[in-house]
Amino acid sequence: MNTEIVESFSQMVREKSLDKDVLAGIIEEIFGLMVKKKYGPDAKSDVVVNMDKGDIEIFLERTIVEEVQDPGTQISIDEMNEKGNEDQLEVGEEYVEKIELKDFGRRLINLARQSLSQKIREIEKDIVYNEYSEMIGEIVVGDIYQVRRNDVLVNHNKNELLLLRSEQIPREKYRKGDTIRAVVKDVKKTPNGPIIIISRADNLFLRRLFEIEIPEIYDGVIEIKGIAREPGERAKVAVESNDTRIDAVGACVGMKGVRIHAIVRELNNENIDVINYTEDPFIFIQRCLAPAKLKQIEINEDEKKCTVTADSDQVSLIVGRNGVNIRLAMKLSGYEIEVIRLEKTLEEYDEDIELPELREELGSDIVDLLIENQFETAVEVLKAGVDKLKEIDGIDEEKAKEIIQLLENQFEEEE
Repeated sequence: MNTEIVESFSQMVREKSLDKDVLAGIIEEIFGLMVKKKYGPDAKSDVVVNMDKGDIEIFLERTIVEEVQDPGTQISIDEMNEKGNEDQLEVGEEYVEKIELKDFGRRLINLARQSLSQKIREIEKDIVYNEYSEMIGEIVVGDIYQVRRNDVLVNHNKNELLLLRSEQIPREKYRKGDTIRAVVKDVKKTPNGPIIIISRADNLFLRRLFEIEIPEIYDGVIEIKGIAREPGERAKVAVESNDTRIDAVGACVGMKGVRIHAIVRELNNENIDVINYTEDPFIFIQRCLAPAKLKQIEINEDEKKCTVTADSDQVSLIVGRNGVNIRLAMKLSGYEIEVIRLEKTLEEYDEDIELPELREELGSDIVDLLIENQFETAVEVLKAGVDKLKEIDGIDEEKAKEIIQLLENQFEEEE
């Protein structure tokens, strides 16, 4: 019966790949508790488990007395003599007796099986928790097995990983069966087992991708000094070379952009600006706001505030689409940036725009009306100004201001 029990217990843990010593320790603990259930809480016992032989031996230690007060811890001298008392033990000495498993009955054996199963689950949870806690900050590769409304479930080494909506790259599509890479962000303990949260939106994921694709970063020759990122839109990465012979930005971009393009593809075509880091805030802020050309930079290092002055046609480059560029520049530099616009004189515009090219923006009727009144280009209209335009039949002051604004916007976009 001993062999059958050990084998049944072994079967329960074989799939979990638990160590034999761990299993033996669990069985010893469980049968120790069974002894206390049968013989009382004060019972002294020793459980010996041999996993190789498939054997369990349980020994109960009791004191020899004249009159038994507690059968779980005492045995009478008369009972000892009836058993033969081969060692000729006397009152006051300890008697060690081997207990057969069948003496516990099937109810206690089944209880032991249930306890073992529960213990294994607890240990398995701890193993998974500890394993992934050590992997926080590392990239894992798994298979998507369920896509839900607010999260994606990923299978990694038969463990469930959770990609929350907040950790996903916006507008990225996930399909069941796809392979996915993400960084382990957090591991939380819960009564139902650990929750392993992975992320593709965290800055650390981008950092790890740089380490994978760029050997100089992995080797420490190039150091990432800072990352600012809006997942799915744009990222700015400041890098510095510890070797004067190596160009940090060039190494990150790679020949024909092959290295950076590999990262961009992984991030669902997120634009990445790689910037040379410097401790000089004037130069660094200028690099953070590139490709915009700045006229002047004023910095208050104590308050971490910066005012930049630029031509009106450069403001859209500084700010970027939906303000992304300036927000990332502020995150990366650590400075609050204010932009002052310098209006550009009409004579400073390098190129003009023919009015027929602006039919979509102004509308065909307005373009035809302007051409009928001897205007051929956008600069000519801007030079005329609101006062001249409102003299044209069909154009009031409000419409004239709207035309001027639309044309000014066109020149900003062209630049």
